[in-house]
Amino acid sequence: MGAYSMNATAFTQQVKAMSDRLVHLYQGIDTSSSLPLSALSELGIASERLQLAAKMLYQQNQQLSLADQTVEAERQRYQELLEFIPDACLLTDAAGTIQEANQAAAKLLKRQQSFLIGRSLTALLTHETRQHFQTQLQRLQQRPGKQEWQVRLQPAQGVAFDVSVLVEVNRQQANQPLTLRWLLRHASDCNQVEAQKQPDSNTDLGYPLQVYHKGETIPLNPETIWQVHSGLVKLTTFSDSGQEVLVGLAGAKAPFGSSLTALPLYQATALADTQLWCIPLTDFATSPELKQQLLPQISQRLRQTELLVAVYGQPRVADRLHNLLQLLKQEIGQPVADGTRLLVRLTHEDLATACCTTRVTITRLLKKLQQQKKLSVDSKRHLILNNL
Repeated sequence: MGAYSMNATAFTQQVKAMSDRLVHLYQGIDTSSSLPLSALSELGIASERLQLAAKMLYQQNQQLSLADQTVEAERQRYQELLEFIPDACLLTDAAGTIQEANQAAAKLLKRQQSFLIGRSLTALLTHETRQHFQTQLQRLQQRPGKQEWQVRLQPAQGVAFDVSVLVEVNRQQANQPLTLRWLLRHASDCNQVEAQKQPDSNTDLGYPLQVYHKGETIPLNPETIWQVHSGLVKLTTFSDSGQEVLVGLAGAKAPFGSSLTALPLYQATALADTQLWCIPLTDFATSPELKQQLLPQISQRLRQTELLVAVYGQPRVADRLHNLLQLLKQEIGQPVADGTRLLVRLTHEDLATACCTTRVTITRLLKKLQQQKKLSVDSKRHLILNNL
């Protein structure tokens, strides 16, 4: 039994020893004793009361022992449930110190489960992301509820990697410290889940995927239509002076091709590692299913081009940049704790091309937006639009 049982047993033994001593005194007393009988009677009453107290203590001890067993069973059930969850789960205090971690978390973080307890979650991140993470932790307590973050972990061995985080404040009773619940997933696993949630029927039609790496020019055949599976493609033309002009950004599911434009000069460049389907134009002309899939996307591309024309119509470069960032926010934005993160890293030269200005001007305007807290840059140099 527990500590309660040990204390109760010792107390009961002491009471029994005192009672036995009192009986011995009663048996050995004679009329010549100087001890009054009334005193012995009072000692007997006190002994009976102590025996009753010992009995009550024993009963309370049994109840406490049963409560301990119940709590331990609940704790064990909770621990088994935590280990059953396939995703990495953590429980931390408000400062991010790890209190509990399951085996999946130990595997993801590449550290022993016992090593994680008492460690700061911040210390497991890359150095360049720690300050931003601490800021997010502080803001989390002011904005309760579930939040999704992107963090970059640095394992004990190997290269750093991105992790998608779902965190929630666990509100305790009054005067109790706050705890945070964490669910962590490798970013690549999240992408696979999203791909499973949104399967593309084009794969059933037998079109192979072709890969173009960042910066590569994608060939445009008038007899085919490209459709983006993943990544981002920059579509540009050239002015009479030879200046490159952005006419579109093709993200996931977006179609493009020389057959879909009247521009004599048209170029497609991968802004990130990109996977594309190559669809014969004859299939599109004869397949109602393909038309049903592609026509809404073609219409969306035309609307995007109209918005870009509106960007170019702004006389001030600052207004052009502002409108372009708003467009990018809609097209390739991902909500994060501090605002909206652009999924593709765009260089200052890319933004300058889109705004028909110089890279130096764009750099100056972006620094100004950062000073105004309207824009920030994450560890992978992706733009985050805050209050833009």
